[in-house]
Amino acid sequence: MDVLVTVVLVIVVALVFDFTNGFHDTANAMATSVATGALKPRTAVLISAVLNVVGAFLSTEVAKTVSQGIIREGQDGVHISPTMIFAGLVGAVLWNLATWYFGLPSSSTHALFGGLIGASIIGAGLHSVDWTTVVSKVVLPALLSPVIAGVIALVATYLAYTLTKNATTHGAATGFRHGQTISASLVSLAHGTNDAQKTMGVITLTLIAANYQSAGTGPALWVILACGLAIGLGTYTGGWRIMQTVGKKISDVQSPQGFAAETSSAATILVSSHLGFALSTTHVTSGSVIGSGLGKKLADVYWSVVGRIVVAWVITLPAAAVVGALATALAATSTFGLVIVAVLALAAGLAFFVLARRKPINADDVREDDADGSRDSGGSRDSHDEDPAVAPAQA
Repeated sequence: MDVLVTVVLVIVVALVFDFTNGFHDTANAMATSVATGALKPRTAVLISAVLNVVGAFLSTEVAKTVSQGIIREGQDGVHISPTMIFAGLVGAVLWNLATWYFGLPSSSTHALFGGLIGASIIGAGLHSVDWTTVVSKVVLPALLSPVIAGVIALVATYLAYTLTKNATTHGAATGFRHGQTISASLVSLAHGTNDAQKTMGVITLTLIAANYQSAGTGPALWVILACGLAIGLGTYTGGWRIMQTVGKKISDVQSPQGFAAETSSAATILVSSHLGFALSTTHVTSGSVIGSGLGKKLADVYWSVVGRIVVAWVITLPAAAVVGALATALAATSTFGLVIVAVLALAAGLAFFVLARRKPINADDVREDDADGSRDSGGSRDSHDEDPAVAPAQA
């Protein structure tokens, strides 16, 4: 009975992580489209949410990487317990909320893996982690994917401006905005094929560790459905804080740049998902936006913001690992320790939401300004476009 309760708790927290992943990563797909006025904010997040759910059903390769690759399976079964997985998820969720509050597009993927690795090391030892898989399917993609996506976006942006004579050809801007609708949708679909699967892999790993599912098997249909709906719902809530950073603070993104950035992101993520690489869609998207800024004008990138983002990238995995390790050290002591970790995690999560209400950011902060100062394509401030975590502060 204790194992069953722990498994249920892990599944709940995993879906909470999936939800935070959704609003944390909405910017990956829609930030540039909202910033350029190609899509209205609520329309953008609705499209993204639906396609995230669809994408969750297209592949399970990344889920298998999580459930079968990162944590070793020994002769006596998986080297990690449901309690350790719960502790690792706590580290991932809290890091997601912290970076969301500060508007930093850090990696939910690395937060998740960091939490799991930290928990596994403390609970089962260094040997419990398959470091070869971590390097080949997590670390290397993290280093290469933003560079590859950035180079593709740079070339695509340069060609876009060159072929349309710096986007002054009649109808060019309108054409690129329509193109952004398609390219942003592709990123959303790709996000579902990659990020939703990570939570599927965690739940599957938990079921295997608790002997409720056979080792070596993939996620069950109900797991795929639950994770797809959780990330879709999280995406629909908006996540304007990070969207503002990606859409406006890295570079002054225009429609041709947005189209180039989204297209290169979608291509990189879809190929990686097919190969089972659990890369960070946040890294890919941010790299694409930087590349699109360089493609338009070499100085058209705010490097101070990029520097903060890179620092967040570097410390995400170890920071989440430390929290996961500390949570494991306490949760593994007894049922009471597990309850204490759950209560502390809940309190910390609520604290971030309370702080967010004091410094609200909503859809109007992401939209592009017209020459007369009015919001492009978004109209007046709409309370429905507020981040749900900060909406009460607008009253």
